[in-house]
Amino acid sequence: MDFGQALWALKRGNKVAREGWNGKGMWLILIPGKPASHLLREGSPYREALKQESCEILPHIDMWTINAAGRRAMLPGWLASQSDMLADDWVIIE
Repeated sequence: MDFGQALWALKRGNKVAREGWNGKGMWLILIPGKPASHLLREGSPYREALKQESCEILPHIDMWTINAAGRRAMLPGWLASQSDMLADDWVIIE
């Protein structure tokens, strides 16, 4: 798939990845966001910084990462590189 098709797959709720990524087992998901009335957890960095109990969280893409040492973690706010946007090796992850 190309990047446009990968975006459509994300919007349908699929996980997607590039076959050419170095870290095998990495993938992306679309986080749909939360309404402005979304309650922030007591003690959370958002609540502390905003000095309010709720806020809107906008839709964004997160990446499940795996580094060379085998560390696995969710990375919020993934951004595509130019090579990602021009690649034709996008796949849906089951």
